[in-house]
Amino acid sequence: MSQRTRLFRRKDPYDLPASDEQFLRAVRENCAFHYAHCPEYRAVLDSFSFRPEDLREYADLEKLPFLPTLTFKKHRLFSLPRWRMAAVSTSSGTSGQFSEVGFDFPALWCDWNMLWKIGRPRGFFSPRPTHYVILGYKPRRDNRTSVARTAFGATLLAPALSRTYALKYENGSYTPDLDGVADALVRCGKSRFPTRLVGFPSYTYFLLRLLESRGVRLSLPPGSKILLGGGWKQFYTQQVEKPVLYDLAQRVLGIPEEHIIEVFSAVEHPILYADCVHHHFHVPIYSRVIIRDPETLAPLPPGQPGLVEFLTPLLTATPILAVMTDDLGILHPAGSCPCGNPAPWLEILGRVGLKDIKTCAAGAAELLGKGGDVL
Repeated sequence: MSQRTRLFRRKDPYDLPASDEQFLRAVRENCAFHYAHCPEYRAVLDSFSFRPEDLREYADLEKLPFLPTLTFKKHRLFSLPRWRMAAVSTSSGTSGQFSEVGFDFPALWCDWNMLWKIGRPRGFFSPRPTHYVILGYKPRRDNRTSVARTAFGATLLAPALSRTYALKYENGSYTPDLDGVADALVRCGKSRFPTRLVGFPSYTYFLLRLLESRGVRLSLPPGSKILLGGGWKQFYTQQVEKPVLYDLAQRVLGIPEEHIIEVFSAVEHPILYADCVHHHFHVPIYSRVIIRDPETLAPLPPGQPGLVEFLTPLLTATPILAVMTDDLGILHPAGSCPCGNPAPWLEILGRVGLKDIKTCAAGAAELLGKGGDVL
C-alpha cells in the first residue's frame, strides 16, 4: 500500500499532529516519483540542489522547492503518459493560458474518500431527491475546466431531480440565462423537494439581489442548501460581509445560515476545504499550508499574513506537491476556532494582483453580467 493511500485512509480528517509523519512519508514518496518521471520537475529540484531524500524530518517540508501556479499555466508538467491518466482538468484559460492537471486512477479513489470524510459531517450527502440551480457552466464533453466539473460533481451528492444552469452553450458560446434561473427557483419554491444552489458567492449574491428587487420571497423546503465556492474574484469591490449574504438568503429563499456552506479548492491544489459552522476553512490532513513572507519567502508564524503555499501528495500524474499561489492569507493557530475543530484554519484575504494571472471565474464573470451591474 502506498504512503499516499495510507494517508487518505486515516479515519480523522483533521487530526494533523497524528498524521504529520504519515504526511511526510507520503510527500517524500510523491516527490521521489515525480523526480524520477518528470524531467522538468527534476530540473527544478536539481537547480535548488534538493533531492527527495532530503525530506528527512517534518520541518524539511518548508525546504521543498515550490512551483508557482503560473508555472502550470505556461508549462505542461506530467509524470505519467496521457493514456495512464484517469482525467485531465484545466482552468478556464480565458487569457489564452490555462493550467492542466492530470489525475491518476488511485487519486480519484483518494478524492472520493476525502470528499466523504470532509463532506459528510457538513451535510453534503443526502438520499433525498433534490433540485439543483448551478450558477455556472452547463457541462459539455469538450469543457474540461475544473469549475464546470466541480459544479456538476456537486449535483451527485444527492439524487438530482433537475439541473438548471445559469450559463448555457448556444451557437458556439456560453450565454447567460438568468431569467431561466429565476424562474427555476420560483418553481422549486412550489416543490416538496429541497433545492441546492451551487456557485460563486458573488453570483449568488447578485442573483438574490435581483430576486429581492423583483419582490420574490420563497420558502424553499427543508434540506435546501447553498454551496458556495470560488470567492469573489474580480468582484472584490462589490464583496459584502458574509452575514449580509446569509441574511439575504434567509429573506429571499428561506435558507438559514447553517445550511450555507462554502468550499475552497484550486485546479493546482485539488484538496477540499469545507468551512465549519463558523465558516472557517480548517486544514485537512491531506494538505499542509505554509504562509510565506511576500518579499523574502521565509515561512511566517501563525497569525501573520503572507503568500499561501499548499502541499499535498495527492497526484502522481502532475507534480503539484508544493504549489505557491497568488493568494494572500493567514493561517490561524490550531485550536483557535470555537467550533471545536482542533486543526488550524486558513483565512484567504485576497489576491496579490498579478495582471497575467486569470482565474477560473473570469470567463463566467464576463458572461454573468459584464461586471455585475446587469444582475
